[in-house]
Amino acid sequence: MSYLPPRTSTQSSSPFRNVDRATPEKLRTRAWWLLVFTLIVPGLAQLVGGNRKLARFGLRATLTVWGLVGFLLLLGLINKGWVIWLVTLPFVGTVISWALIVYAVIFLVLAVDALRLSQLGRLFDRDKWIALGAFVLVASLGTLAISSAGNFVGAGTGAIGSIFNQQGYTAPIDGRYNIMLLGSDAGSDRFGVRPDSISVVSIEAATGKTVTISIPRNLQKVPFSADSPLWSVYPSGWSCGVECLINAIYKDTMDNHQDLYPDAVKNGSNPGIEATRDAVEGVTGLKIQSYVQIDMSEFSRLIDALGGVDIVIKQDLPIGGQRDDASDAREWLRASPNPQHLDGYHALWYGRSRHLTSDYDRMARQAEIQKAILKQMDPANVLARFEQIASASKELVMTDIPVGMLSVYVDLATKAKKHGIKTLALVPKNGFEPDVPDFNKIHNSVRTFIAKGKLS
Repeated sequence: MSYLPPRTSTQSSSPFRNVDRATPEKLRTRAWWLLVFTLIVPGLAQLVGGNRKLARFGLRATLTVWGLVGFLLLLGLINKGWVIWLVTLPFVGTVISWALIVYAVIFLVLAVDALRLSQLGRLFDRDKWIALGAFVLVASLGTLAISSAGNFVGAGTGAIGSIFNQQGYTAPIDGRYNIMLLGSDAGSDRFGVRPDSISVVSIEAATGKTVTISIPRNLQKVPFSADSPLWSVYPSGWSCGVECLINAIYKDTMDNHQDLYPDAVKNGSNPGIEATRDAVEGVTGLKIQSYVQIDMSEFSRLIDALGGVDIVIKQDLPIGGQRDDASDAREWLRASPNPQHLDGYHALWYGRSRHLTSDYDRMARQAEIQKAILKQMDPANVLARFEQIASASKELVMTDIPVGMLSVYVDLATKAKKHGIKTLALVPKNGFEPDVPDFNKIHNSVRTFIAKGKLS
């Protein structure tokens, strides 16, 4: 009598490795399990039914990515600012981006191998095509999702590295961070750069409570402090009537006095910006630590990247033209009681159009656009359009904010959103006359508004 060695329990019971005599029904179940394993724990399908060497490689890659994500989540629970600081470091962001892209390739290899292991050719025709479709869907969506995450991180890192190229940190002054915001308008129909939108965002370092001081572009008689380089040129202030508006200081300095600010470019700025910073400090009485300049000629790209904005146009506004009566306008934005969806080009002109309206009307319209943009900055829209937004931002924004301050400002922005942001506009309806300004009154009003959120 011949002797047959007993089959091991693994050989007799495993539905994944012993499939030579499996029925199509068992193979169908096996295929679905391999698909689930690949979806939940990439590499597990190879461990139970395929090449163990590939399985170990896939599982190590999966656990490494999971460990990285878990570490960031844990760190975020402890301190969100630490995560922001870490991922905004250019080297770290680049490593994370490439790691995700490489893992996307590994996932695709594991998914295709799991499809091979499923032996779909031995299934019934209907089961075969259903399983094939499911494997292709999982492989495609999984690879796309992981590689998109890598591209997302890469785009963000590239934008951050391009915009925030100064190192170090900024200390609060009198418990506040004061940031000058400039909207520079250098369109093809304009001669030189003029910051037609000038404001200061003042943030309380402890609480994130934020106020904005809006300065009209036609403010005259701007004073400079004794420690400003422009004091030697304009000891009596920037005062020569309508030719010496605050927004003209930028161009005057770039044309005639760049030598007064020899370190500006090295410090992430330029002489025109630094001269405007000195002017804004003289107007508000606040010490400005940083600036952000938005190039309005590129502004339309950001709005297009966001998918446009909705604005209620209250009066007809001309696009282009030089005549005061707007008879040579290229196009018109027509008034309507209902919100109109504007692309970047038309939104830019909604804020820029000057004929038939006042500077104060323009300031109000620009504030409307800012609110409309913030409304479009919801997480779902930003995530869906992140690469376009990041690309547009590289050309849109110039700043000297140190990269080390990003986590601080993101945290303060979250707090500011809870408190709400109040705005003080230095315009006639609030008692401030731009042609005969009382700077002592302005300084006192700014201090009161920062302290109370109102003028009295």
